[in-house]
Amino acid sequence: METITLGKTGLTVPPLCIGTWAWGDKLFWNYGDAYGEEQLQAAFNAAVEAGVTFFDTAEIYGLGLSEQFLGKFMKQNPEKVQVATKFGPLPWRWDGKSVSEALTESLKRLQVERIELYQVHWPFTFLLSQETLMNTLADEVQRGRIGSIGVSNYSAAEMQAAHKTLSARGVPLAVNQVRYSLLTRQIETNGILQTARNLGITILAYSPLAQGLLTGKYTTAYKPTGARSIDPRFSQDGLNKIAPVLSLLTKIGEKYDCTPAQVALNWLIAQGNVIPIAGVKNADQVKQNVGALGWNMTDDELGELEQITQPWK
Repeated sequence: METITLGKTGLTVPPLCIGTWAWGDKLFWNYGDAYGEEQLQAAFNAAVEAGVTFFDTAEIYGLGLSEQFLGKFMKQNPEKVQVATKFGPLPWRWDGKSVSEALTESLKRLQVERIELYQVHWPFTFLLSQETLMNTLADEVQRGRIGSIGVSNYSAAEMQAAHKTLSARGVPLAVNQVRYSLLTRQIETNGILQTARNLGITILAYSPLAQGLLTGKYTTAYKPTGARSIDPRFSQDGLNKIAPVLSLLTKIGEKYDCTPAQVALNWLIAQGNVIPIAGVKNADQVKQNVGALGWNMTDDELGELEQITQPWK
Protein backbone atom coordinates (compact mmCIF):
# COMPACT_ATOMS: atom_id res chain seq x y z
CA MET A 1 0.00 0.00 0.00
CA GLU A 2 1.17 3.52 -0.77
CA THR A 3 2.06 5.68 2.22
CA ILE A 4 2.04 9.37 3.12
CA THR A 5 4.62 11.10 5.27
CA LEU A 6 3.12 13.19 8.08
CA GLY A 7 4.47 16.67 7.46
CA LYS A 8 8.25 16.79 7.73
CA THR A 9 8.44 14.19 10.48
CA GLY A 10 9.56 11.18 8.45
CA LEU A 11 6.67 9.19 9.93
CA THR A 12 4.88 7.30 7.15
CA VAL A 13 1.26 6.14 7.40
CA PRO A 14 -1.39 4.70 5.06
CA PRO A 15 -3.38 7.24 2.98
CA LEU A 16 -6.53 6.49 5.02
CA CYS A 17 -7.00 6.78 8.78
CA ILE A 18 -9.55 4.89 10.87
CA GLY A 19 -11.55 7.15 13.20
CA THR A 20 -12.64 5.83 16.59
CA TRP A 21 -14.87 8.57 18.01
CA ALA A 22 -17.77 6.08 18.14
CA TRP A 23 -15.73 3.50 20.11
CA GLY A 24 -17.37 3.55 23.52
CA ASP A 25 -19.29 6.79 22.96
CA LYS A 26 -22.88 6.61 24.22
CA LEU A 27 -23.74 10.30 23.99
CA PHE A 28 -23.40 10.81 20.21
CA TRP A 29 -23.13 7.29 18.82
CA ASN A 30 -25.25 5.14 21.18
CA TYR A 31 -22.46 2.67 21.86
CA GLY A 32 -23.90 -0.52 23.28
CA ASP A 33 -27.16 -0.40 21.32
CA ALA A 34 -26.53 -1.66 17.78
CA TYR A 35 -22.82 -2.36 18.26
CA GLY A 36 -20.39 -3.24 21.02
CA GLU A 37 -16.83 -4.36 21.74
CA GLU A 38 -17.08 -7.45 19.53
CA GLN A 39 -17.94 -5.33 16.46
CA LEU A 40 -15.17 -2.84 17.26
CA GLN A 41 -12.55 -5.57 17.56
CA ALA A 42 -13.69 -7.00 14.23
CA ALA A 43 -13.34 -3.51 12.71
CA PHE A 44 -9.83 -3.16 14.13
CA ASN A 45 -8.74 -6.54 12.78
CA ALA A 46 -10.31 -5.88 9.35
CA ALA A 47 -8.45 -2.57 9.07
CA VAL A 48 -5.11 -4.08 10.04
CA GLU A 49 -5.63 -7.00 7.66
CA ALA A 50 -6.30 -4.52 4.83
CA GLY A 51 -3.08 -2.64 5.64
CA VAL A 52 -4.87 0.42 7.06
CA THR A 53 -2.89 0.59 10.28
CA PHE A 54 -3.36 4.27 11.22
CA PHE A 55 -5.95 4.96 13.94
CA ASP A 56 -7.15 8.29 15.32
CA THR A 57 -8.62 8.60 18.82
CA ALA A 58 -8.79 11.12 21.68
CA GLU A 59 -8.83 11.04 25.45
CA ILE A 60 -12.42 12.34 25.48
CA TYR A 61 -13.82 9.77 23.03
CA GLY A 62 -16.03 7.53 25.14
CA LEU A 63 -14.49 9.25 28.18
CA GLY A 64 -11.31 7.20 27.67
CA LEU A 65 -12.97 4.01 26.43
CA SER A 66 -11.86 4.56 22.83
CA GLU A 67 -8.19 4.62 23.88
CA GLN A 68 -8.76 1.59 26.13
CA PHE A 69 -10.30 -0.42 23.30
CA LEU A 70 -7.43 0.46 20.96
CA GLY A 71 -4.89 -0.53 23.61
CA LYS A 72 -6.62 -3.85 24.21
CA PHE A 73 -6.99 -4.66 20.50
CA MET A 74 -3.34 -3.79 19.81
CA LYS A 75 -2.24 -6.21 22.53
CA GLN A 76 -4.26 -8.99 20.90
CA ASN A 77 -3.05 -8.36 17.34
CA PRO A 78 0.66 -8.82 16.51
CA GLU A 79 0.65 -6.35 13.60
CA LYS A 80 2.25 -2.94 14.19
CA VAL A 81 -0.17 -0.02 14.11
CA GLN A 82 0.26 3.74 14.46
CA VAL A 83 -1.98 5.62 16.84
CA ALA A 84 -2.83 9.30 16.89
CA THR A 85 -4.60 10.61 19.97
CA LYS A 86 -5.55 14.05 21.26
CA PHE A 87 -5.00 16.16 24.35
CA GLY A 88 -7.91 18.34 25.47
CA PRO A 89 -6.74 21.73 26.82
CA LEU A 90 -9.48 21.87 29.48
CA PRO A 91 -9.83 24.89 31.82
CA TRP A 92 -8.17 23.19 34.80
CA ARG A 93 -5.10 22.28 32.76
CA TRP A 94 -3.11 25.45 33.18
CA ASP A 95 0.57 24.40 33.21
CA GLY A 96 3.02 22.07 31.48
CA LYS A 97 2.78 19.49 34.26
CA SER A 98 -0.94 18.97 33.54
CA VAL A 99 -0.14 18.36 29.86
CA SER A 100 2.41 15.69 30.73
CA GLU A 101 0.01 14.08 33.20
CA ALA A 102 -2.71 13.85 30.54
CA LEU A 103 -0.22 12.22 28.17
CA THR A 104 0.71 9.71 30.88
CA GLU A 105 -2.95 8.72 31.29
CA SER A 106 -3.39 8.28 27.51
CA LEU A 107 -0.28 6.09 27.39
CA LYS A 108 -1.70 3.93 30.18
CA ARG A 109 -5.07 3.49 28.47
CA LEU A 110 -3.37 2.67 25.16
CA GLN A 111 -0.89 0.33 26.93
CA VAL A 112 2.07 1.84 25.06
CA GLU A 113 5.20 3.75 26.00
CA ARG A 114 5.03 6.10 23.01
CA ILE A 115 2.30 7.72 20.90
CA GLU A 116 3.27 8.32 17.28
CA LEU A 117 1.10 11.44 16.86
CA TYR A 118 -0.15 13.55 19.79
CA GLN A 119 -2.54 16.31 18.78
CA VAL A 120 -4.04 19.32 20.56
CA HIS A 121 -7.80 18.85 20.18
CA TRP A 122 -8.76 22.53 19.90
CA PRO A 123 -6.97 25.89 20.07
CA PHE A 124 -8.77 27.33 23.13
CA THR A 125 -6.33 26.81 25.97
CA PHE A 126 -7.92 29.04 28.65
CA LEU A 127 -5.16 29.76 31.24
CA LEU A 128 -2.58 27.57 29.48
CA SER A 129 -0.59 29.56 26.92
CA GLN A 130 0.05 28.09 23.48
CA GLU A 131 3.75 28.66 24.01
CA THR A 132 3.79 26.61 27.23
CA LEU A 133 1.71 23.90 25.58
CA MET A 134 3.92 23.59 22.49
CA ASN A 135 7.14 23.69 24.50
CA THR A 136 5.86 20.97 26.83
CA LEU A 137 4.98 18.80 23.83
CA ALA A 138 8.43 19.45 22.36
CA ASP A 139 9.90 18.30 25.70
CA GLU A 140 7.88 15.09 25.39
CA VAL A 141 9.20 14.49 21.86
CA GLN A 142 12.72 14.76 23.29
CA ARG A 143 11.78 12.38 26.11
CA GLY A 144 10.59 9.90 23.49
CA ARG A 145 6.98 9.64 24.69
CA ILE A 146 5.65 11.37 21.56
CA GLY A 147 6.78 10.68 18.01
CA SER A 148 5.28 13.81 16.45
CA ILE A 149 3.02 16.75 17.32
CA GLY A 150 -0.22 17.81 15.64
CA VAL A 151 -3.04 20.27 16.17
CA SER A 152 -6.74 20.12 15.44
CA ASN A 153 -9.26 22.79 14.48
CA TYR A 154 -6.50 25.44 14.30
CA SER A 155 -6.91 28.44 11.98
CA ALA A 156 -4.16 29.39 9.55
CA ALA A 157 -2.77 31.98 12.00
CA GLU A 158 -2.95 29.60 14.97
CA MET A 159 -1.23 26.89 12.95
CA GLN A 160 1.55 29.32 11.99
CA ALA A 161 2.08 30.32 15.62
CA ALA A 162 2.31 26.70 16.77
CA HIS A 163 4.67 25.92 13.90
CA LYS A 164 6.91 28.86 14.86
CA THR A 165 7.18 27.82 18.52
CA LEU A 166 7.95 24.22 17.64
CA SER A 167 10.44 25.19 14.92
CA ALA A 168 12.45 27.11 17.52
CA ARG A 169 12.81 23.77 19.32
CA GLY A 170 13.74 21.91 16.14
CA VAL A 171 10.44 20.00 16.09
CA PRO A 172 8.14 20.04 13.02
CA LEU A 173 4.38 20.49 13.29
CA ALA A 174 3.09 17.32 11.63
CA VAL A 175 -0.64 17.83 11.03
CA ASN A 176 -3.70 19.98 11.41
CA GLN A 177 -6.87 17.90 11.79
CA VAL A 178 -9.83 19.83 10.37
CA ARG A 179 -13.26 19.28 8.84
CA TYR A 180 -12.85 18.73 5.09
CA SER A 181 -15.01 17.06 2.44
CA LEU A 182 -16.58 17.78 -0.92
CA LEU A 183 -19.37 19.53 1.02
CA THR A 184 -17.08 21.36 3.48
CA ARG A 185 -14.34 22.99 1.44
CA GLN A 186 -13.82 26.14 3.52
CA ILE A 187 -10.19 25.28 4.29
CA GLU A 188 -9.45 25.95 0.62
CA THR A 189 -10.56 29.59 0.95
CA ASN A 190 -9.74 30.55 4.56
CA GLY A 191 -5.98 30.02 4.28
CA ILE A 192 -5.69 26.74 6.20
CA LEU A 193 -4.94 24.49 3.23
CA GLN A 194 -2.49 26.91 1.60
CA THR A 195 -0.69 27.60 4.89
CA ALA A 196 -0.38 23.86 5.53
CA ARG A 197 1.12 23.39 2.07
CA ASN A 198 3.52 26.30 2.57
CA LEU A 199 4.73 24.93 5.91
CA GLY A 200 4.78 21.26 4.93
CA ILE A 201 1.95 20.26 7.29
CA THR A 202 -0.36 17.35 6.47
CA ILE A 203 -4.13 17.80 6.66
CA LEU A 204 -6.09 15.11 8.48
CA ALA A 205 -9.67 15.43 7.21
CA TYR A 206 -12.39 14.59 9.69
CA SER A 207 -16.05 14.17 8.70
CA PRO A 208 -14.86 13.32 5.14
CA LEU A 209 -18.33 12.08 4.18
CA ALA A 210 -20.13 15.12 5.67
CA GLN A 211 -21.83 13.06 8.39
CA GLY A 212 -23.06 10.57 5.82
CA LEU A 213 -24.45 13.03 3.28
CA LEU A 214 -21.91 11.85 0.69
CA THR A 215 -22.83 8.18 1.07
CA GLY A 216 -26.10 8.56 -0.84
CA LYS A 217 -27.95 7.09 2.14
CA TYR A 218 -29.96 10.28 2.68
CA THR A 219 -32.29 10.98 -0.23
CA THR A 220 -35.09 13.53 -0.49
CA ALA A 221 -37.43 10.83 0.88
CA TYR A 222 -35.45 10.83 4.16
CA LYS A 223 -37.22 12.14 7.26
CA PRO A 224 -34.48 13.37 9.63
CA THR A 225 -34.57 12.42 13.31
CA GLY A 226 -32.47 13.34 16.34
CA ALA A 227 -29.71 15.90 15.75
CA ARG A 228 -30.21 15.72 11.99
CA SER A 229 -33.75 17.09 12.36
CA ILE A 230 -32.31 20.51 13.22
CA ASP A 231 -29.45 20.37 10.70
CA PRO A 232 -30.51 22.31 7.56
CA ARG A 233 -28.31 20.10 5.39
CA PHE A 234 -30.71 17.21 6.05
CA SER A 235 -33.82 19.26 5.23
CA GLN A 236 -35.61 18.75 1.92
CA ASP A 237 -33.95 21.91 0.55
CA GLY A 238 -30.54 20.76 1.77
CA LEU A 239 -30.90 17.30 0.26
CA ASN A 240 -32.17 18.76 -3.03
CA LYS A 241 -29.08 20.97 -3.13
CA ILE A 242 -26.64 18.05 -2.90
CA ALA A 243 -28.55 15.78 -5.32
CA PRO A 244 -26.40 16.81 -8.35
CA VAL A 245 -23.23 16.07 -6.36
CA LEU A 246 -24.48 12.60 -5.44
CA SER A 247 -25.50 11.99 -9.04
CA LEU A 248 -21.98 12.78 -10.25
CA LEU A 249 -20.39 10.65 -7.50
CA THR A 250 -22.64 7.76 -8.54
CA LYS A 251 -21.76 8.21 -12.22
CA ILE A 252 -18.00 8.23 -11.52
CA GLY A 253 -18.37 5.33 -9.10
CA GLU A 254 -20.07 3.14 -11.70
CA LYS A 255 -16.98 3.44 -13.90
CA TYR A 256 -14.70 2.16 -11.10
CA ASP A 257 -17.24 -0.18 -9.49
CA CYS A 258 -17.20 2.05 -6.41
CA THR A 259 -19.80 3.65 -4.14
CA PRO A 260 -20.34 7.44 -3.90
CA ALA A 261 -18.63 7.36 -0.48
CA GLN A 262 -15.54 5.66 -1.91
CA VAL A 263 -15.33 8.27 -4.66
CA ALA A 264 -15.68 11.08 -2.10
CA LEU A 265 -12.83 9.66 0.02
CA ASN A 266 -10.70 9.12 -3.08
CA TRP A 267 -11.22 12.79 -4.04
CA LEU A 268 -9.78 13.91 -0.70
CA ILE A 269 -6.70 11.69 -1.11
CA ALA A 270 -6.23 13.10 -4.62
CA GLN A 271 -5.85 16.62 -3.18
CA GLY A 272 -2.33 15.66 -2.07
CA ASN A 273 -0.99 15.51 1.50
CA VAL A 274 -4.54 15.01 2.78
CA ILE A 275 -5.57 11.92 4.78
CA PRO A 276 -9.29 11.30 5.35
CA ILE A 277 -10.33 9.94 8.75
CA ALA A 278 -13.14 7.47 8.17
CA GLY A 279 -15.11 6.62 11.29
CA VAL A 280 -16.11 2.96 11.65
CA LYS A 281 -18.15 0.80 14.03
CA ASN A 282 -17.81 -2.60 12.34
CA ALA A 283 -15.80 -4.64 9.85
CA ASP A 284 -18.19 -4.00 6.94
CA GLN A 285 -17.68 -0.24 7.26
CA VAL A 286 -13.90 -0.76 7.21
CA LYS A 287 -14.16 -2.81 4.00
CA GLN A 288 -16.35 -0.12 2.43
CA ASN A 289 -13.86 2.63 3.26
CA VAL A 290 -10.85 0.63 2.07
CA GLY A 291 -12.53 0.55 -1.35
CA ALA A 292 -11.46 4.19 -1.72
CA LEU A 293 -7.84 3.05 -2.11
CA GLY A 294 -5.86 1.59 -4.99
CA TRP A 295 -7.33 3.53 -7.91
CA ASN A 296 -7.22 7.06 -9.34
CA MET A 297 -9.76 9.29 -11.03
CA THR A 298 -8.87 11.10 -14.24
CA ASP A 299 -8.10 14.82 -14.18
CA ASP A 300 -11.39 15.43 -15.98
CA GLU A 301 -13.35 13.60 -13.30
CA LEU A 302 -11.56 15.47 -10.52
CA GLY A 303 -12.32 18.70 -12.39
CA GLU A 304 -16.02 17.83 -12.60
CA LEU A 305 -16.18 17.26 -8.84
CA GLU A 306 -14.22 20.46 -8.26
CA GLN A 307 -16.70 22.42 -10.38
CA ILE A 308 -19.94 20.99 -9.01
CA THR A 309 -18.94 21.55 -5.36
CA GLN A 310 -17.85 25.19 -5.77
CA PRO A 311 -20.83 26.40 -3.67
CA TRP A 312 -19.35 24.61 -0.63
CA LYS A 313 -16.03 26.48 -0.64
